[in-house]
Amino acid sequence: MEWKNKLQDIKLSFKNMKKDNFIIVLLVGVLLIVITLPTSDRSSKEGNDNKKVPSVSETTSNQNDTQTLSYVEEQEKRLETILSKVQGVGEVNVMITLKSSKELIVEKDTPATSSIMQEEDAEGGKRSTTDKSTTEATVYQQDNSGGSTPYVVKEIEPEIEGIIVIAKGGDDPVVAKNISDAILALFRVEVHKIKVMKMN
Repeated sequence: MEWKNKLQDIKLSFKNMKKDNFIIVLLVGVLLIVITLPTSDRSSKEGNDNKKVPSVSETTSNQNDTQTLSYVEEQEKRLETILSKVQGVGEVNVMITLKSSKELIVEKDTPATSSIMQEEDAEGGKRSTTDKSTTEATVYQQDNSGGSTPYVVKEIEPEIEGIIVIAKGGDDPVVAKNISDAILALFRVEVHKIKVMKMN
């Protein structure tokens, strides 16, 4: 019997409800239905769209990562080659870690403008206003394919964080010192960031 009374109260409350309130309740109901619908189809389509076209920044980042990796590998091979020729070193493996990646400095065009405005009011007072402004724009060059690329003024090679050398003769203090001295002569790295160890 109680539930019949509650049902009648609900029917009466719907009858007394204004049109605006009814629309709001209806919209909330529709919103709840939309929220509970499965979204797996939509998310998988979005995932496929993201996989199809990489952004320009992702492409540039991937190219920069590839260049940095090849730089490290080249430096490791060159260092292994030269150290293996040092007396007492023997077989050698080198690992180089970087603090930063390669940095390209591009040419910037920075035109500056300046204007001076002098005013005189009715009472004979003078006022001078100076307005200076500069803008900065990247300078581009045309490549062979007709596209434009930023004009690179300077390339800064990656900064080396540390170097590990594992050598057959790494347990000999004289050999270890010779290896450290050679690395110090070739790279800008602090002595405590160089580790020489004996190879098994």
